[in-house]
Parts: sequence; structure tokens; C-alpha cells
Amino acid sequence: MSEPRIKAGLWVQAALRLGQADGRYGVVIRKGDADAGGVLVVLRGHSGVMVLIQIRDASGEPAWLRGTGEAAVEEPVADAYIAKQLKYDSDLWVIEFDAPDYLPPFEAKII
Repeated sequence: MSEPRIKAGLWVQAALRLGQADGRYGVVIRKGDADAGGVLVVLRGHSGVMVLIQIRDASGEPAWLRGTGEAAVEEPVADAYIAKQLKYDSDLWVIEFDAPDYLPPFEAKII
């Protein structure tokens, strides 16, 4: 039996509200499929941006991967990464947060 999943559109709304409550204001850059789309999270800090992508860890639990690497990158590098992911999955949501410490405003296991 699979784990129940929240619809992507609802998850995005909740993440944006958490960001607002935490002073990490967010915006939807690209709307994806409201029911089953994946999510890319862009974290904008002082020295560039970082993109997180949803994955499952080795035990099948939800987690986030730093898709653009451990360190912040310049915006064109992040844009290229996002464009590449959209070629594979046109249902993706892209949301962006102000995150000086490169941490998302929601609870996340980052690997």
C-alpha cells in the first residue's frame, strides 16, 4: 500500500505560507500540474542561488537533493538546470524563496 500524497498545488500553497510566516518570502515561478506535478525549489541567497529537487531517499522517504550542487551558483546555471528538468517533466512546479542561509522555509531532509 502506498503512502498518501498531498496534491502538488496544495503543497506549494502551504510552502509559500510557511515562507511568509518565516520571513522567507516566496513566489511561484512556474505552475505545474496541480494534482501530481513535482516541485523544484529555488533558494535565493547573498552569493547566488541553489535549486532543490524532490526525490526519495534509499528507504523511500521524501527528501530533497541539491540539484545544482553543494554551493550556490549563478542564476544562468540554475536556469539551465531548471530548463533541463522541465524537458524531462513538463508538469514541474518551480517556486523561489528568499533564503540567505540556503535553507527552505519548510521541513526538509536535504541530501
